[in-house]
Amino acid sequence: MDESTGPAIEPLFEVLREGGLVPYLGPGMLQLATGDPVPADPHSLAAVITSRTAVPHKIRNRLTQAAQFIENFKHRKTLGSLMRAAFDPVPTPGLLHRTLAGLPLPLLVDTWYDDTMQSALRVARPAGDWGEIQGLSQAEHFGRWTGAFDARGEALASPEPAWRTILYRPLGGCRPGGNFLVSDSDFVEVLTEIDIQTPIPREVQEIRGGRHFLFLGCRFHDQLTRSFARQIIKRSKPPHWAVLPQEPTRMEARFLEENGIVRIAMTLSSFAELFCDREQLRGLHGDAPDELALERG
Repeated sequence: MDESTGPAIEPLFEVLREGGLVPYLGPGMLQLATGDPVPADPHSLAAVITSRTAVPHKIRNRLTQAAQFIENFKHRKTLGSLMRAAFDPVPTPGLLHRTLAGLPLPLLVDTWYDDTMQSALRVARPAGDWGEIQGLSQAEHFGRWTGAFDARGEALASPEPAWRTILYRPLGGCRPGGNFLVSDSDFVEVLTEIDIQTPIPREVQEIRGGRHFLFLGCRFHDQLTRSFARQIIKRSKPPHWAVLPQEPTRMEARFLEENGIVRIAMTLSSFAELFCDREQLRGLHGDAPDELALERG
């Protein structure tokens, strides 16, 4: 750990050891995965779904608008089918995915549609002491904002109190439910209510209180991304951290400052090497600290 990264990262490890860290994952985490590729940003996803059905040229590169057109003029089922096809492959989790899966973290927030983090949890936690909460589209589940699933993918009426870790996927995910918030109307419904926290599960609201967030693979250069992040971390406790190698845009810099987020100016892969260091994480993995999550290769 060099002089430039040490001051920013050491407090993060202190919070982790105290049980106060909540990782918040974005689509950039896919750069650490291997195997079958899936769309790794909104532009790539828009290109995939519009390559399989006709969409007006002027909105082909705009994910939420293209999705809305498909929903309106094809069918919601067509949109769901295209999304499931795009994310049907499951990338092989990288070291950072596996390490996070093995840590005693009460909450993981995953804001992209791939099942990489879910896959890492299933390998690292075969006992099934975790579960998942997915955001639900009002177009398909009117009046229900979220759905709960156990580690086997079975739908539940509500999250289990015995879960040691909740994987919260506010935009949904390919498995197990094939639930996706992706169209303009999906986000309008959620954003109409998110200020009063209605779409955010009670369990997530309880866990986040007084904790600190670590943003990994995220950018904040669009209003939608900032709105979700701002509302999900509400009533948490600064400082937070964001691994952001690129110089932030003006709006990103403002967002970081307003929410007490410390920028870690290094690549995600370099951060992963530091974060997954065996000595730093020794004793945090319960019965098998040197297996599964910390295994390299």
